[in-house]
Amino acid sequence: MEHGARTQNEKLDVKTTTCYMCACRCGIRVHLRDGEVRYIDGNPNHPLNQGVICAKGASGIMKQYSPARLTQPLMRKPDALRGEAQFEPVSWEVALDMLETRLAHLRATDPKKFALFTGRDQMQALTGLFAKNFGTPNYAAHGGFCSANMAAGMIYTIGGSFWEFGGPDLDRAKLFFMIGTAEDHHSNPLKIAISKFKRAGGRFIAINPVRTGYAAIADEWVPIRPGTDGALFMALIHELIAADAWDHEFVTRYTNAAELLDMNEASDTFGLFVKDGETPERNALFPQNHLWWDKKTNRAVAHHADDAEPALEGRYTLDDGTPVTPSFALLREQVASCTPEWAAAITGIPAATIKRLAAEMIQTGRDHKVTLPIEWTDCWGKKHDTVTGNPVAFHAMRGLAAHSNGFQSIRALAVLMSLLGTIDRPGGFRHKSPFPRAVPPSAKPPNHPDQVKPNTPLASGPLGWPAAPEDLFIHDDGTPVRIDRAFSWEYPLAVHGVMHSVITNAWRGDPYPIDTLMIFMANMAWNSSMNTMEVRKMLADKNDDGEYRIPFIVVCDAFQSEMTAFADLILPDTTYLERHDAMSMLDRPISEFDGPVDSVRVPVVPRTGECRPFQEVLVELGGRLGLPAFTTPEGKRKYRDYPDFIVNHQTSPGSGVGFLMGWRGKDGRDALVGEPNPNQWEEYARHDCVYHYTLPESLQYMRNCNGPYLQFAVDKGFRKFGEPILIQLYSDVMQKFRLAARGRTKGRQPPEHLRARIEQYFDPLPFWYAPLELDTTNLDRYPLAAVTQRPMAMYHSWDSQNAWLRQIHGENLLYMNPRMAKANGIEDGGWIYVESQWGKVRCMARYSEAVEPGTVWTWNAIGKASGAWSLGPDANESQRGFLLNHLITDELPASGTEGMRLSNSDPITGQAAWYDVRVRVYPAEADASHTLPQFAPMRPSPGMPGPIQRVVQTYFAGRGEFAARLRNVIKRNPGN
Repeated sequence: MEHGARTQNEKLDVKTTTCYMCACRCGIRVHLRDGEVRYIDGNPNHPLNQGVICAKGASGIMKQYSPARLTQPLMRKPDALRGEAQFEPVSWEVALDMLETRLAHLRATDPKKFALFTGRDQMQALTGLFAKNFGTPNYAAHGGFCSANMAAGMIYTIGGSFWEFGGPDLDRAKLFFMIGTAEDHHSNPLKIAISKFKRAGGRFIAINPVRTGYAAIADEWVPIRPGTDGALFMALIHELIAADAWDHEFVTRYTNAAELLDMNEASDTFGLFVKDGETPERNALFPQNHLWWDKKTNRAVAHHADDAEPALEGRYTLDDGTPVTPSFALLREQVASCTPEWAAAITGIPAATIKRLAAEMIQTGRDHKVTLPIEWTDCWGKKHDTVTGNPVAFHAMRGLAAHSNGFQSIRALAVLMSLLGTIDRPGGFRHKSPFPRAVPPSAKPPNHPDQVKPNTPLASGPLGWPAAPEDLFIHDDGTPVRIDRAFSWEYPLAVHGVMHSVITNAWRGDPYPIDTLMIFMANMAWNSSMNTMEVRKMLADKNDDGEYRIPFIVVCDAFQSEMTAFADLILPDTTYLERHDAMSMLDRPISEFDGPVDSVRVPVVPRTGECRPFQEVLVELGGRLGLPAFTTPEGKRKYRDYPDFIVNHQTSPGSGVGFLMGWRGKDGRDALVGEPNPNQWEEYARHDCVYHYTLPESLQYMRNCNGPYLQFAVDKGFRKFGEPILIQLYSDVMQKFRLAARGRTKGRQPPEHLRARIEQYFDPLPFWYAPLELDTTNLDRYPLAAVTQRPMAMYHSWDSQNAWLRQIHGENLLYMNPRMAKANGIEDGGWIYVESQWGKVRCMARYSEAVEPGTVWTWNAIGKASGAWSLGPDANESQRGFLLNHLITDELPASGTEGMRLSNSDPITGQAAWYDVRVRVYPAEADASHTLPQFAPMRPSPGMPGPIQRVVQTYFAGRGEFAARLRNVIKRNPGN
C-alpha cells in the first residue's frame, strides 16, 4: 500500500539532451523520477543515432552518480607533495582570484608561460578562442595523440577526413573496407550503417592486426602487421595503374593529376606546379593559373580550358624552355616498384590476396556504378545531368594514424580512394559540412615570436595549416616558439599540436620553462602519456632550489583521476547531464552527408556540489582578465555565462555566424547565418537539442568542385574562398619543405641536423617507410608488435570507474596468437611479463585466434593506479589490469645526432606513435598474483562521495531517494 501510494505521487519526467559517454554525441532521452536519473535511452527523433544506444550511453547514470565525482575546488595542502593527493577545499572565489592574479601577471609579462592543453573535449572553438585572446601560443587539444595523422593526411589530400568531417556512404556502397578502426569510433551510427549495408548484400572486408568489434562481423578478415598499411595501399595503387583501371574522367578533371610540374632540377621551383604568368592568380593561397598539356594542340594551356584534352603522361617543354611533366606521371613512377610481392614481404598479406583485393575494387567500380538523376554544375561552368559514383567505400582511424609513418600511409589511402573515383560521390567517401576545406585550409598558425606580445591577442589562432616554410612558428634561428615544438622544423604540419610532448618539454625547460600548465579532461599522469612512469616523475620533480620544475599545475575534471593527484589546484567540472554544451559548426559538429547538423546539451539535473562547467570558468576568466573576445570595448564583462556567450558571440561583428546555426535572427527564423536569437537555447531544447539543415540535392555531391555549393559555403561562413578544391595526388606543400631542406629556397631553411629528415619524409607523393622506432630496436630481442584498442564498452579512462561498465571490462589481459604463445611457453590465462626496451609490465595472457601471430594487444585504459577513480585499493582494475603505456617511450634518439632526442612521433605532423613499440613476452613467476607495476593507493579527495559506492552499485535494485542520500553523504563527508 505504502509503495503504491509512493508511486502515485512520484513525478516522472523525460528530457532530451546529447550523450557524452564517447565522442559520437548521440541523441538521448533521460528519464527522471523525482529529479533522479532512472533510465537513459536513445532518442528516436535524432538524426545521428535514430534511437539506438550502446552500453556506454545507457550507463550514463553511473557516471552521474559516480563515487569518483569531484564536487568542490581543491588546493594542494602547503606541506603536501605532488602525487600524494592531499588537498583542502577552497571556495570558487578564492580559486578564481588566484588564477586571475597568476594569469594576469603572465599575460602582462610573458603570455607563452601559460599553457592550456585539453583532452577529449568537444569545445575547441572556445578553448582555442581563449588561448588566442590570452596571447599564448601554447594551446592544443588531444588530436596530436589521437588521430592527427588521419585529419592531416586526408585534409592535405582531399580537403576532408573520416569521422566528423566525412565517412563511408554505406547506403549506396557495394564493397566496404574498414582499416585500423576501433569500436568507439563513430560507434552507433556506424553500427546502424553496417547493419543496413550487410542486409543489402554488401561485402565487408576488415584489414586489421586484430579481429574484434566491427571486424567480427566482416565477410573477410585480412590480418596485417601493424605499421605496414601504407605498403598495402601503395601496392593497391600499383595494381590500379598497371591495369589502367582507375577512374580516368574523375582523376583528370577533379585532381591535380594533369597539372604540369617544373622538372628543371637546377630551378628553385623544381617539383612545383608551373604557373601561367598571363593568367590571373586569383588567390595567392590557392592559385588558379596552373597549366595542363593539351594533347590536341600539343601545347600548354590553362587548366580546365574548354575542349582541352590534358595529358597524364609524358615529358614536355614550355615555350620558355622549362621541362615539365604531369604529376600523374610521377605517381606512376613512384608506385612502379610497389608490387604485391613487395608489399607481401612487408605486410604479411599474401601477394595473391593483395591482387584479389585490387581486382574486387576494380570490378565493383566498373560493374556496379551508381547514377543519380541530379543536375549540378562544376566550378568551370560545365553542367552535368547526373551524379555518378563507384561504390567502393573505406573507413579508417587510429590504427593507421598512431604510427610514425601514419601521415604518408594515410596520404596513400586518400590517393587510392581518389584513383577509384570515390570522393564525395554516392557509395564512396562523402564530406560532411563544413568540409571540404581548401587544401590546405586557409587558417595559418602564427609564424614569428614577435606575434606573442604582452596583453595582446595572437593575430591568428594558435593552431593552423601551414602551406610552406614561411608558415612555421619559429624564431629567426629556426628554433621553435611553442612549448610542444609544433609548427617547427621538427613537426612542421603539427596541425593538432604535440600534446604528448608538453610535460617532458616543460620539465626540461626546452625550448623554455613555463609557469602555469592548465590541463582539462586529460589523464596525463596515466593513459594519456607515453612513458607514464617518467611523466609521473616529471610532474613531481623539483629544481635544486626546491621549487617544482613545472611551477603550477591546474587540473580541471569531473572525476578523481591519476592526474588530479599531481595538481596544485583542482577545478571540479560538471557531468554532461548538468551543463550546456554546443557541438558547433565552428568546431566538431555532427553533420550528415546531406547537410550541416549541430547539436547542444542542456542540463537535465542540477549540478552536484559546487561543480561548475569548465566552459563557464573560461568565460568568467576571460571577463576577469579583460580578454577582448569576452569583454566590451569599455572593458566590462560581455557575457553573463556560457549559454549567453554561445548565443551572442559572432566570429566577427555583424557576421551573423555564431556557434549555433539553428533558429538564428531576432525572431528565430533564420538558418546558418543571422543575428543572435535570445531564445536559441529554448528552441534547441524544444527540438530534441539538434538542428539539421538539408542541402538541395544539387549541392550534396562533388563538393570539392561543385561551383554553386562552394559559393553557398562562402555565403554561409563555412569557407573564406570559393576556389575549387582540387584533390592533391601530388602535394606541392610537401615539395616546398623539401626544397627548403635542399637549400634551394631564399626563405626559411631547416637547421643542419634536420635537413635530411625533412628531405626524406616530405615526399610530395605518398610512400611507405618503416616506423622510426624500429631503427632503434633490436628486433631479434623484441620481435612482437604491441597495440592497444579502446573497448567498445568504455571510452578512455572515464568509464572503468562506471559501476555497470566495470561488469563488462573489470580487468584486461594480453591477447596473443596461440601458436606464438605456445612457442614461448606461455599458458592460456597464465601470468607473463611483457617487456620492451623502454619498460616492463606483468599481466595475464589470453589465447586468441583473432590476432595475427606477430602482434599482441590489449584493451586501453582498463588498468588503473590503486585507489584512483574512487576504486578500492584491491579493485581488479589495479590488481588484474595493466597499462601498455609503461612500455612506450615519448622520445627517440635523433638519427645522425649525438645527445639530441625527438618526440616518438610522426616527423611530419608530430602524431604520437603509440603503436610502433616492439616487445617480447615470457612466463612470470609461478606465484604471481597481480599485475606490475603497482603504486601506493591514491587518497580520496575532500568532497568525494566515496562511502556511497555500494549504494551506487545497488541503487537500481529498487528503491531509495538516491539524490537526497548523495547530498547527505557529501554534507557529512566534506573532507572525506
